[in-house]
Amino acid sequence: QVHLVESGGGLVQAGGSLRLSCAASGRTFSSYVMAWFRQGPGKEREFVAAIMSWSGINTVYADSVKGRFTISRDNAKNTASLQMNSLKPEDTAVYYCAAQRDYGMDYTTETAYAYWGQGTQVTVSS
Repeated sequence: QVHLVESGGGLVQAGGSLRLSCAASGRTFSSYVMAWFRQGPGKEREFVAAIMSWSGINTVYADSVKGRFTISRDNAKNTASLQMNSLKPEDTAVYYCAAQRDYGMDYTTETAYAYWGQGTQVTVSS
């Protein structure tokens, strides 16, 4: 079982940067796929980025954030991060950390993840 807590959200001007962090409990963090989803006002929750545990393609990004966001993990510290650069007002959303034991699922689908954090607000002003 994994317990996730996000932090690092806040207010930033368009073009600025933020770094989100996800702290995970448990003894098997390194065995889990870690992902970030977001939900903007009046929108459905959408996939942002994922990072695999040990094998296969290391990272996957939504087209809307590709080249601007970078997902990473530190297995020794049981943390996953999302570095967000060149932020746009359209990036405004509650950002959620998610985790799932890697069973070769579709990493971009929210229903694939069993564990979720409570979310952290990111607001980008123009």
